[in-house]
Amino acid sequence: MARVFPIHPKHPERICWGCDRYCAADALSCGNGSGRTPHPIEMLGDDWLEYGDWGIEAPKAAPAAAPSPAVATAAGQGELQR
Repeated sequence: MARVFPIHPKHPERICWGCDRYCAADALSCGNGSGRTPHPIEMLGDDWLEYGDWGIEAPKAAPAAAPSPAVATAAGQGELQR
């Protein structure tokens, strides 16, 4: 099972983000010795999740309460069907 990918890590420069191992930047165990893979926040900034399809869902805010049928009718959105 894959680990949860952190959206806003505290120190992204300390970790290699190339695989699910998340090795320390000075102790890469899975790479070919070329260097660490940076976190997207390092390249694109704090709003990196808005760009492209990363396959990661942003944390959702609390859902807004649905309006009651009486409010929907008063707002001009149609009559209630019985």
